[in-house]
Amino acid sequence: MRAEAHRTKDPVREPGAGQRLEHGSTEAPTIAEAKQWDHLKALALRHLNRFIALEPKVLRGDDPEAIHDIRVASRRLQQALDFLFPAPPHGVRRLRRRIKRCRAVLSDVRNCDVFLERASQQLARKRTASRATWEAIRNYLESRRAEEFARALRKLTKLNLASVYLALKEHLTPLSSGTDSRGPVPAKLDELPPLAVRVREALEPVWQKFEARLVESQQQPEGQTMHRARIAAKKLRYLVELIAELDVPGGREHLACLRRLQTELGKWHDLEVMDQMLAEMIVKPGFLREHPDVAAGVMRIISSHRAAKKRYQTRYLALTSAEGYARLKAWATYLLEPSPGFPAP
Repeated sequence: MRAEAHRTKDPVREPGAGQRLEHGSTEAPTIAEAKQWDHLKALALRHLNRFIALEPKVLRGDDPEAIHDIRVASRRLQQALDFLFPAPPHGVRRLRRRIKRCRAVLSDVRNCDVFLERASQQLARKRTASRATWEAIRNYLESRRAEEFARALRKLTKLNLASVYLALKEHLTPLSSGTDSRGPVPAKLDELPPLAVRVREALEPVWQKFEARLVESQQQPEGQTMHRARIAAKKLRYLVELIAELDVPGGREHLACLRRLQTELGKWHDLEVMDQMLAEMIVKPGFLREHPDVAAGVMRIISSHRAAKKRYQTRYLALTSAEGYARLKAWATYLLEPSPGFPAP
């Protein structure tokens, strides 16, 4: 695995931080450490601002990208909160649940949007042997999306995201406001672990879960194990994104490996969920009797997805045995060791 050239003195990107996060450091808190925590708080606030700014577009209901973007923003915000508040006060815990709930209520709407795009691509072809089938699929998905969005809208209204925004903003006040590198250490910083320790604490359970899910999916690559591996990879990716914000050596490099894993697992998952939706379409009462040709066409599409899902599984499994994953594992293993200093491998 390629190591960083040597023990560098690169600063954390937060202006004025003055020093890089030291792996395993147990030194007393400093203003530089406070600025590093503030950099993460500012990052969480950016995710919060993005999250709330997307709400009006989502509520209009006609922007699939806004629905996708607010779900991504919610994941990044949730990860930042989990890192910043390892033992969250009751208020933060409750607000975090509402953010997660927002993402969940939009899940089926997002799935419909993805599959509607696929149906449109199929129908845009000049010659499509199964045109009637894809037109029926598109009509079904449009109807289902309207129902799912109406349901999501009712639930989003009850979540009152504006109040979530205002309450969370109060928890993201900077620690080092009004101080400089020669001033006193903010009192609140004494309540927090050194950042390097916090990185290790946050990474350990996420990495262990990821490795366990990966082994399961390697030994038995089927629906449930692949799905669990996808969720674990997603959580690890968002945590590594946050760690990379501290300029931990190797952080940005290893994000590329996680994105590739996530891409193959995501493609597999899309087809898995689409097959479930198509099956629900043709088992609706009377559908098979009234539309036997369309039902047969849908079954052929589901059957064709088997080969595609197998390809995505094969690519994913190949990535878990490739050099990029070996480097990612060595990097994570190093960060989990309570040894001082960098470079990471």
